[in-house]
Formats: sequence, C-alpha cells, structure tokens
Amino acid sequence: MIKVGLGYDVHRFEENRKLILGGVEIPYEKGLQGHSDADVLLHAIADALLGALALGDIGVHFPDTEEEFKGMDSMLLLEKVNTKVREKGYRIGNIDSIIICEKPKLMNYILKMCDNIANCLETSINNISVKATTTEKLGFEGREEGIAAQAIVLLNRK
Repeated sequence: MIKVGLGYDVHRFEENRKLILGGVEIPYEKGLQGHSDADVLLHAIADALLGALALGDIGVHFPDTEEEFKGMDSMLLLEKVNTKVREKGYRIGNIDSIIICEKPKLMNYILKMCDNIANCLETSINNISVKATTTEKLGFEGREEGIAAQAIVLLNRK
C-alpha cells in the first residue's frame, strides 16, 4: 500500500535571525520568523509526511505554544516525524519539494539540503528532490517578505 501527502509552509523574514533551509544555514541578511528555527522547507516536508498518514500537522505535534519547542532545530522535528512514519510501518518512497523566494539564490545549497533530508529520513538521496523558484516578483515572496515551501511525499508500506 502507498500513501501520498502534501505539505505547505510559509514564514516571513525577520531581522537578526539565521536563515535555515533544509538544515543548511544560508548566508543572508535576514532569517525567518518562527517559534522553532523556522526551516520552512523541513516544515513542509514534515507536514506532508504527517498528512500522508492522517496524523494532522506539525502544529498538532509541536505546538508553538509549548516552550520546549522554542528555537527547536527542524532537523530534530523531521527526525521525530520520521519515527512516527516508521512506527506506522512505512518508509519514504520519494519526496519532491520546492522553495519559493526571490532571494537569496539557493542553487549552491540544494545538494546539501537533499543530503541532510535523506540522512535524517534514512533514505537514499536519489529519493529526495529539492527545487527553488521565484514568483517573478509577484506576491509576498516576490516582494521579498518571506519564503514559502511545498512538498509532496510518497510512502511505501515496509
């Protein structure tokens, strides 16, 4: 049996924060606002994984009202979600994801993001796709107010 999940997340830019995407610190003048490290890509992937198994979203499992999750490394969050996936008897088939922003340019960081995600989810890097695009200056991403990410996952029964 296979299961498919879709995830989406968005965070606005904020001064004096690190920009973390796919577990990679990206040199940039701003970071993303959030209760955790605000890794919008990993949040979209985590939501897709949870959604595939009808387990809600990361807000259910890691509420921003809980102090224990403040500043949380999203790689740890993704690791905990992967534990839930495995406990339900599934493994990653593949993940396709996209980061949507005007700036910064991400091409030089994509391979490291894929490697981080693959290692965290205990799968081959060949099962992980991360892409980046702009909105041609349209919408909040185009106005450089923040970053969005989308992900779709395929899970296979072990």
